[in-house]
Amino acid sequence: MSRLDPLYRAYDWTDDRLDLTGEQSILGKAFPAEDSFLLGEVALFCFLILVLTGMFLGFFFEPSTSDVEYEGSVAEYQGEELPEAFASVLNITYDVPFGMLIRRMHHWAAHLFVASMALHMLRVFFTGAYRNPREPNWLVGTGLAGASMFAAYTGYALPFDEFASTAVGIGYNVALSVPLVGDLLGKLVFGGEFPSSATIPRFYFLHVLVLPLVIAGLIGVHMVILMRQKHTEDSREEDVGGREHVDRDDDSVVVGLPAFPNQAAVSAVVFFLTLATLSLLAGFLPVHNIAEYGPNNPASTPSLIMPDWFLMWGYGFLKLTPAWMSFDLLGVHVSSEFVGGLLLPGLVFGAVALWPFIDYHDEPVHFTADPIERPWQTAVGIAGVTFVMVASIAGMDVIVADVLGTSTDAIKPLLIGALIGVPIASGLITYATLGGFGDEPSGGGGTAEPEMADGGVANDTSSEAGSDDGPADDGTAEGDR
Repeated sequence: MSRLDPLYRAYDWTDDRLDLTGEQSILGKAFPAEDSFLLGEVALFCFLILVLTGMFLGFFFEPSTSDVEYEGSVAEYQGEELPEAFASVLNITYDVPFGMLIRRMHHWAAHLFVASMALHMLRVFFTGAYRNPREPNWLVGTGLAGASMFAAYTGYALPFDEFASTAVGIGYNVALSVPLVGDLLGKLVFGGEFPSSATIPRFYFLHVLVLPLVIAGLIGVHMVILMRQKHTEDSREEDVGGREHVDRDDDSVVVGLPAFPNQAAVSAVVFFLTLATLSLLAGFLPVHNIAEYGPNNPASTPSLIMPDWFLMWGYGFLKLTPAWMSFDLLGVHVSSEFVGGLLLPGLVFGAVALWPFIDYHDEPVHFTADPIERPWQTAVGIAGVTFVMVASIAGMDVIVADVLGTSTDAIKPLLIGALIGVPIASGLITYATLGGFGDEPSGGGGTAEPEMADGGVANDTSSEAGSDDGPADDGTAEGDR
């Protein structure tokens, strides 16, 4: 076997999915006329708003922990020596015109960005839209989710208030726990022992430049792959008429809306609805009140420390990992902090990334599937969702214990049992409900039974179709997928 054979196979695998040598036009491409497909656009527009609001905030933020005398509007801190980062966020919030509104919009855009991305991935998962030839975009989406969460975490540190510095200190301890390279990682990312004067500048650099570039690059790759492959399509109930007759089971043709002007108009509406939603949230709902927490004080710790909801599940792993899970392997110490803080979340992301190769299909699949007809895949998805939910509840163990009138130590065994038992039980119940223990699942492999999709674009996806002919008079278009 030639040493170049693996490269040839990798090229063939990529060419099968992206048609690297084909010529395609974008304007005639079909977009499915289904509202749930717009979740990806919501995430895209949230990222755009994050960049724009972040640029505004960057004009006034000072990434420094050096003490300055505060002379702003908050009477509580008048004349006090405060870290420059903390003082600048107070200035943005209470003294810069529209500063509080923009800061709130930045906050809620980050939350909606992650939420819309998570819902988008769940839609793709449960409808089987990750299957051949769309495995590459699933991998890109998994990378986007991880980069977005890390970007949110680096933003935690920037105000350098008591809450933020405590949360970042937890991350520093987890970084130090990484076997072999923990000390190097702590120096590289945190600038040495936390809190260090180098931490805020490094997190600021990561938050405003490195991670946005990574996210933008992944979004760009995601869009390029999408344009090469096109969306999956809802299955059809019957044949489709239009410029040409399309059989209900013909997966070489996509039925939907042309990119221009139809989909462009829909995207404009989605953008302004996203902007309006974020403006409404920013106008009525407050965000993290740094004036109440006060500047970083190494001698004290806030009574309640919890990350945002999209990081809560990782915090739950960290809290539930017992100390006895620390062990030595070939002379290398593996601590429980590393197991709970990085290993378990890493395994979750790894399982998500590998899923299209677990539920693998040899032939391309261009129709979405009905989750009800995919018992074991849907059961795994439900089990995964409940697993993350229980881990998130574990991250809020202080609140749970307070509600139950007991201690966190008392409920920890119950939460560990729930983390193992609830996902298994929910998966088995789902599998049984969908008939998994009876007849062979009708949607377990191959192409789902087609149904009718809304819209009026016939978009030819077969290799013999050639290039786009452009939009027809009746609003349809043809072209390679």
